[in-house]
Parts: sequence; structure tokens; C-alpha cells
Amino acid sequence: MAKDIVVPVWEKYSLSIEEAAVYFRIGENTIREIIKENPDADFWFWNGNRKQIKRKLFEQYMDLQKVV
Repeated sequence: MAKDIVVPVWEKYSLSIEEAAVYFRIGENTIREIIKENPDADFWFWNGNRKQIKRKLFEQYMDLQKVV
């Protein structure tokens, strides 16, 4: 029964890298590079062998970045 539940991406606590790329409109490789540059950041975590993005914390991180 739980498999029938669909949570909208904007309400999810965490996102896969693929979902985050669509949600934030940046490339998957860019997200992977951000994680690589911030290995101790609170905005990502391991879920088994997959990296997950904490949506709200990543939004806060992105808000503080300067566009070049």
C-alpha cells in the first residue's frame, strides 16, 4: 500500500541526485561536484550506496552562492 503514495518533489525531505538536478535546474555532474567540494556538508548524506540531497538545506546553500 505504501508504494502507491506519491510525494511531490517539493515536499520531499531528501532528493536523489537526479531529482535534485531537475528541481534545482542544474546538472547532475554539477551537483556531484558540489558534493565533492563539500564532503562534510550537512546538505547531503549516504542512503546505502546512494547520495541523497537534503532539499531545504541544499536550498539554503544555493541561496548563499554567488553566480559567476
